[in-house]
Amino acid sequence: MAQIRIENLRKDFGTFNAVKSSTFTIEDGEFFMLLGPSGCGKTTTLRMMAGLELPSAGEIYIDGEEVGMKPASQRDIAFVFQMFALYPHMNVGKNISYPLRSQGMPKAQIKKKVHEIAEILGITDILNKPVGGLSGGDRQRVALGRAIVRDPKAFFMDEPLGALDAEFREHMSEELRALHDRMGATTVYVTHDQLEAMQMGDKIVVMNHGVVEQFGVPQDIYDWPATKFVAQFIGSPPMNFLNFKGVAGNGATSVMLGETQVQMPEILQGAKGNLSFGIRPEHIRLDDAAPFRGRVTATEYLGTTQIVLLDTPNGAIKARVASSDVVRVGSTTGLTFDPRTVTIFDDHSGKALLSQANQGVLAHG
Repeated sequence: MAQIRIENLRKDFGTFNAVKSSTFTIEDGEFFMLLGPSGCGKTTTLRMMAGLELPSAGEIYIDGEEVGMKPASQRDIAFVFQMFALYPHMNVGKNISYPLRSQGMPKAQIKKKVHEIAEILGITDILNKPVGGLSGGDRQRVALGRAIVRDPKAFFMDEPLGALDAEFREHMSEELRALHDRMGATTVYVTHDQLEAMQMGDKIVVMNHGVVEQFGVPQDIYDWPATKFVAQFIGSPPMNFLNFKGVAGNGATSVMLGETQVQMPEILQGAKGNLSFGIRPEHIRLDDAAPFRGRVTATEYLGTTQIVLLDTPNGAIKARVASSDVVRVGSTTGLTFDPRTVTIFDDHSGKALLSQANQGVLAHG
């Protein structure tokens, strides 16, 4: 197992800059998520770490060794692709054992190792079956078995569950995380699914347009997004933004939304101009006595909770409230916000203002 360190990593394809000076560290044994929309640079970053692409600039360290210009074969890593990439003319056991046979390992040792891996993955009963007739889940287990059989320093996975249906994908994500915990392996996992990243990851890098927007543990990224992009990309529904124009100066503990003064954590690094008041749906409460008002335009029933859509003078927002709350479409209600959870964003830069609440996250993000 190994620590992986990325410093000022960049990748250009002609005049197109796919990855722009990324820097982060993956600690030994972490399950690390590279998260972002299609085209954000996450797969390109993974491929550079694996040696399938050479960086245009920057350094890649695996277990303390700089490997940026070394081929994949010299990095002692294993790569799991989205589409499995199994050998169709070989059965399950031969697919798993292929890396060991390529290394010239003795047959008895190979057999023992393959059976150990098959037991971990729960596929001992299909070792002699051809891979062509297997289900998507079993094919993915075989691909994982071929990767882990070598005991590499790190596992790199490029959306390995992307080809599975939603129900089985959730089941396999639980299995993958449990497998990681048993092996204590350093795992780097690419996904565009923020729920998958939040569920599985120890740490997450959120990327957009080749830039690392934020890096940290899932709860910090959810609670204290560094940018409006992260706030919108993480969460279902995402964070609300109420737009206002004015000043959120150093030391301020409230802002004016229209004619209503709304509390927030103390601002440590102020801004003025076009700003956004960020609040998660679950931190909004419906209160008829509150001065800040909104008109209910729709509701979405979700079982124990419901999402209430409202129009306000500062923009449309969503509130997550108990399904037992009586809410009538077309009615007007007051809204209160948990002041401890508010983030103010500068619309020009897209960045969160440093506050007393988020400084422990953003100062080190």
